[in-house]
Amino acid sequence: MTTIELLWFEDCPNHEGARAMIAATVADLGVRAHFAAIEVPDREVGDRVGFPGSPTIRVDGVDIEPGFVECDDCSPRCRLYATNAGLRGLPDREWLVGALQRAAAGP
Repeated sequence: MTTIELLWFEDCPNHEGARAMIAATVADLGVRAHFAAIEVPDREVGDRVGFPGSPTIRVDGVDIEPGFVECDDCSPRCRLYATNAGLRGLPDREWLVGALQRAAAGP
């Protein structure tokens, strides 16, 4: 079963939008997935989970952002995405759709 992780930081307002996007996309695609919301309250947790900022969405352990590069500083903070519409606080929905489709296709 596919696992979707939402890594988030309390002081970032975009994690609720990411949670809603995940729920809507899973419902639209009819995907069966295990969902895990992982709060990152401090740098210690951030370093342990490789937290590039809030919100971060991973499908089967892989960040959905194309060209993602691991973080050097994994302390809690908001994340910005370079989307087709410019810098945004949420990733493109199409990235999530693509990640879920790849996961469903298997290795």
